[in-house]
Amino acid sequence: MNRLAQTALLFLLGATLLHAGTTDLYLRYVKSGLRPLVLLAGAVLIATAAATLWYDRRRGRTAVHHHEPRVSWLLTLPVLALILVAPPALGSYSAAHTGTALTKPFGFPDLPDDGPLRLGVADYAGRAVYDDGRSLRGRRLKITGFVTLDRAGTPYLVRMGLNCCAADAQPVKIALTGDVPPVLSPDTWLEVTGRYTPRRTKDPVNDGPIPYIEVTGSRPVPTPHDPYDETWNT
Repeated sequence: MNRLAQTALLFLLGATLLHAGTTDLYLRYVKSGLRPLVLLAGAVLIATAAATLWYDRRRGRTAVHHHEPRVSWLLTLPVLALILVAPPALGSYSAAHTGTALTKPFGFPDLPDDGPLRLGVADYAGRAVYDDGRSLRGRRLKITGFVTLDRAGTPYLVRMGLNCCAADAQPVKIALTGDVPPVLSPDTWLEVTGRYTPRRTKDPVNDGPIPYIEVTGSRPVPTPHDPYDETWNT
């Protein structure tokens, strides 16, 4: 790889990062709070490419085929991965093979007094397990997540949470009981309407606590633009 090819790859990688950061593509890799860093990295790479090209032109070396180590071609791998492969968000397979990451929250913010409650999977699970459902009793609840099934066929509503990036994603799960649809496909996104029940179970993977929700209704919904849930680890 000569210096000109190296510069072109730096520019292409930087432009790809800027594209990912200005669209929802970056959400497949990192949590939404890291968007400024993705954009900054792209800008730095483009600036580095421009500075390298300017330096070579100033010294009159653009026509000189000065070869850098062949390892430089490894720069093509992240470029090709970002351009050609947009991996789907982690779903039911990862959730079924990873134990619930539910941990005790620092506290429970007050909830609205009237109307149905729209809660995240982790919010419901945390209140159900660590607050014995005190703020949930007698309330109509709406929760959205994707479906996963364990080996016994037990259905769960799940959201994956990120600490930093997709590589460290972990699930929080709610078991479903009551008026559950007779046929559920893994990775289907559902909006579940239901009510709190004190029933609990243990995750078959790590024995972590999993609360139930008594389903009174459900409907398929589109995959959210950000499929990961960051509320439980912020």
